[in-house]
Amino acid sequence: MGSTMHDVARAAGVSIKTVSNVIHDYPHVRADTRARVQRSIEELGYRPNLSARGLRSGRTGIIGLAVPALRENYFAELADAVIRSAERRGLGVVVEQTSGDREQELLAVSGGRLRFVDGLLFSPTVLGQADVDVLDVAFPLVLLGERIFGGPTDHVTMHNVSSAQAAVAHLVGLGRRRIALIGADAEGSGDVSSATLRLDGYRRGLEAAGIPFDPRLVRASGPWNRQSGAMAIHRLVADGVPFDGVFALNDTLALGVLRALGEEGISVPGDAAVIGFDNIDEARFAFPSLTTVDTGREEIAEMAVELLVERIGEKGDRRPPRTLKPDFTIVKRESTGFADPDQTLTSVSVPARLPS
Repeated sequence: MGSTMHDVARAAGVSIKTVSNVIHDYPHVRADTRARVQRSIEELGYRPNLSARGLRSGRTGIIGLAVPALRENYFAELADAVIRSAERRGLGVVVEQTSGDREQELLAVSGGRLRFVDGLLFSPTVLGQADVDVLDVAFPLVLLGERIFGGPTDHVTMHNVSSAQAAVAHLVGLGRRRIALIGADAEGSGDVSSATLRLDGYRRGLEAAGIPFDPRLVRASGPWNRQSGAMAIHRLVADGVPFDGVFALNDTLALGVLRALGEEGISVPGDAAVIGFDNIDEARFAFPSLTTVDTGREEIAEMAVELLVERIGEKGDRRPPRTLKPDFTIVKRESTGFADPDQTLTSVSVPARLPS
């Protein structure tokens, strides 16, 4: 793994911005500081991100997208939306997978791999608020997600709290009072994340309905995948905790929830209504089709690409960073007792208890 701008800054005892100024030969850098940075660059064998320098002489027509995992439905569909949005502007996209690894995320945001792009869309899952300084880079950067707020870059995120509260309100409106939450943060690190924000919305939804918070209904799940969702439901049932509704913090968890409820002989939505989050394509093909929160993935991609294009073409003084959030909607489907307007499959009979 090559050295990053962050490594150079640490070795030279300066900020990342100072390293950037030296690389781009800005005049207002003290001679001894410039020499120290250049020495660190040579010792570490750091190769600067050439794309930022190239903005003054010509552009590549390529933007970068760094996401945690393309295997996860949400990020695969987000990448697809970004690519389509970029194509409408005559741009290509290079996609990098960071695998939820801190060093990989640092390498991505330093331009360590995406060297020949005009700008970067970056969705971190490990870097947090304490790492906000690493976003102060010399090339156009737009932040995605819910890990870092108030940074020096444009940011496109979601209405996590209010949309989670709306998801709970939807279940409460159906008469559900014992609502399980699947996907809480198992580590309890205290860092802001999608899990902590949506848990906050869950608690607000219960409070607004006058329903006491029961910590036994809140289940950590580890990775947000089908297996984790299924295991959380099996443990909930084994623990003897009664529930009549389930809010899964993403749709992939919810798909595992639906499977486990079938295995436990619990009917959906009769015994337990289920709502997910993200509105991935697979949600409408589940059986029953999955009610979910649509956070505006297409709009997120469109906003992010537009912001990045504006930054790439920016001249003179930079405008202050902006934070944008698209509107959300509740997509009501069969898992909460609604006919699915998108459902095109023919109904089939299945046993009440699915085979394992």
